[in-house]
Amino acid sequence: MEYGWSILLKQSTEYRKQRKAEEGFSLLEIMVVVLIMGLLAAVVVTAVIPRFSESQKVKAQADIAILESALDHYRLQLSSYPTMAQGLNALVQAPKGLRNPERYPQEGFIKRLPTDPWGYPYQYEYPGRTGAPDVYSFGADGQRGGEGLDADIGNWTR
Repeated sequence: MEYGWSILLKQSTEYRKQRKAEEGFSLLEIMVVVLIMGLLAAVVVTAVIPRFSESQKVKAQADIAILESALDHYRLQLSSYPTMAQGLNALVQAPKGLRNPERYPQEGFIKRLPTDPWGYPYQYEYPGRTGAPDVYSFGADGQRGGEGLDADIGNWTR
């Protein structure tokens, strides 16, 4: 007859052997989990992609509004908008040949020129369609015109 620690040790060893046989997942359980994760991923992706495209358009509109505001500030300080030759770069650093260079802020009107959500530079035309400057993006394709994501986005499209 066994007493004390030896009984506990024997029971502990038997318990461990029994648990080892029960540990792990079966292949079927793993496949079910992978299938569920795949379905969830498909649902999330189909819900997120259209929103991402819309967010690119909203970002372009916000950038255009910021550039338009900086252009208005430029005009208030220097009495005219930048020429086509000076372009949007005139917002970052003072163009050569300014009539009143002392009125140009040392830090510029904006810190840096943003690119559109597709990595292309924003376009600038002055005078624009209504006389005020036009600031716009060519859209995802980087070319004038287009439809959907490729459509031009500008300060006239609000």
